[in-house]
Parts: sequence; structure tokens; C-alpha cells
Amino acid sequence: MRESLTKIWVDADACPIPIKELLIRAAKRASIETHFVANQYLNVGNTPFVSFTQVQSGFDVADHYIASNVSPGDLVVTQDIPLADEVITLGALAIGPRGEFYTKENIKSRLTMRDFMETMRSSGIQSGGPAPLSKADVQTFANKLDSWLTRQR
Repeated sequence: MRESLTKIWVDADACPIPIKELLIRAAKRASIETHFVANQYLNVGNTPFVSFTQVQSGFDVADHYIASNVSPGDLVVTQDIPLADEVITLGALAIGPRGEFYTKENIKSRLTMRDFMETMRSSGIQSGGPAPLSKADVQTFANKLDSWLTRQR
């Protein structure tokens, strides 16, 4: 595997399949190391730029693995707001599968909303989940990823 300056880390347990497929194609095209981390096996194909690490089952095990291995400037693909907050603090970038970059400016409000919604759910109030990933979401993610990859060259 070619050692690149930056890497992509994917919190793969909850990452939608179209985003995983897009990331694998992008890793090959841009020759950038991309690491998928999950507690269940994931077939990432056979390419020198893509790897998979299976961690033990358990709460936040994949998140801890990513946070322990990420470097400043790396990109982390996750919809886990606490993980996004942690990697931003470590100097990495975080993007959700809908193409939204989490930043120092917006992550605290996202964390507060997440905690509020979790409190509501635990008190029995059903709020529903996020809308299903749309083709427009995948396209937004692809555009943001391409933009980021272009800046890495």
C-alpha cells in the first residue's frame, strides 16, 4: 500500500452501501489509503488502497479504533456525532454519509441535538429516524468527497 499523506477512515458498521461502494471506487481512482473499520465482516475487494479491520463487537469499539489511529488531516466518514467530535478535536476532518462536513463550528450543536433526541427517545417519545439516504444525498457526498480529494493532490 502506498503511504499517502492523508487517509480516509470509514466507520463502516452504519455506513450505507452506496457510500461504501463510492469510497472504494474513489480510493482506487485517487490512490488514497482507505480503511474500513467495523465489528462485522465487510468485503472491500482486492485493491492495495483499501483495507478492512474487523474489531470486536461492543459499544463504540470501532469508534475507539478509528480515534486511536486517525492522524491530523485524515478524513473520517461517520454518522456518529461523538466520533466526529473526537476526530475533529484530534485534527482530522469528519463527513457524514449525506455529504455534510462536521466542523468545530457546528459539531457542538449537533452533539447537543443528538443528546436531546436520545433523552426524548429514552423517555418514550418516538421521534422517528432520519430519512432514507436518497440519490441526491449520495451525489452530495460524492461531490464533497471529490472536492476533498482534489485538495489532497
